[in-house]
Amino acid sequence: MTSRTARQSYGVKSAPYGFLLPAGILFTLFFALPIGYALWLSLHKVEVKGLGLGKNARSEAWAGLANYADALTDSELLNGALRILGYGAIVVPVMLGLALLFALLLDADRVRWTPFTRLAIFLPYAIPGVVAALLWGFLYLPDVSPFFFVLDKLGLPQPDLLDGGPLYGAMSNIAIWGGTGFNMIVIYTSLRAIPAEVHEAAKLDGCSQLQIALRIKIPMVAPSLVLTAFFSIIATLQVFNEPTTLKPLTNALSTTWSPLMQVYQDAFVKGDIYSAAATAVIIAVVTLVLSFGFLRAANSRNRQEEAR
Repeated sequence: MTSRTARQSYGVKSAPYGFLLPAGILFTLFFALPIGYALWLSLHKVEVKGLGLGKNARSEAWAGLANYADALTDSELLNGALRILGYGAIVVPVMLGLALLFALLLDADRVRWTPFTRLAIFLPYAIPGVVAALLWGFLYLPDVSPFFFVLDKLGLPQPDLLDGGPLYGAMSNIAIWGGTGFNMIVIYTSLRAIPAEVHEAAKLDGCSQLQIALRIKIPMVAPSLVLTAFFSIIATLQVFNEPTTLKPLTNALSTTWSPLMQVYQDAFVKGDIYSAAATAVIIAVVTLVLSFGFLRAANSRNRQEEAR
């Protein structure tokens, strides 16, 4: 083999790595390094000498797992986790149920104006989360909301949507309103990929539209349902925009209502980036474990159904 042929062979073999190099650099700079830095911060703390006023009075010191122990024993963090579980118990099933219902309706034969309806359902997802939270927040305020004006004119009671139990429903409504369209598009795309021959065979067998939906369409789009549930669980565990934006409108929301809000308070209000990093790592690990467990359970159920 000549040297020229060897260089050409080497160039062909190394070409895939050249294409992967930009993605690898971006992954390292904006994903791997921040994670590594957060892990490093979580294992350190600030050590104060004397009154803490001198030039070298504050220094970083090794803390080990002390920050993790403090975070795991913090009652406010645990209460925030429980609040998120209650919030997720409302958001995830309702949002996925509506997304599946809308996708099935749009895929029905008798539906008209499908492109317009699909766009109208998806459009709330295009609105930034902060803008959506502000919009709904003012609609929840009795003094400026047109809904409360109508209720007042009709002599009907005006519930306080930003306090107590209704607060969970009010925040869940924001997430459901904004996320249903995205999940609907994912499920609807899977429905459109079902071969037309399957529909025709079901109709020849005398199946109604409801039977086709329950026995054919939903089982065939199960992977899309698992995918949308996976993303919904992650988004629920990381909720931040809705409670943070609604916080100035009500006293029922604390500054640590959700775990991510506590991370923000520790890092940017208290200035304790080390505790914030430990809490962020815990949230990431819990999110990973729950997501992985959900995927394992879903895959196990699919294998059992295929075995039957």
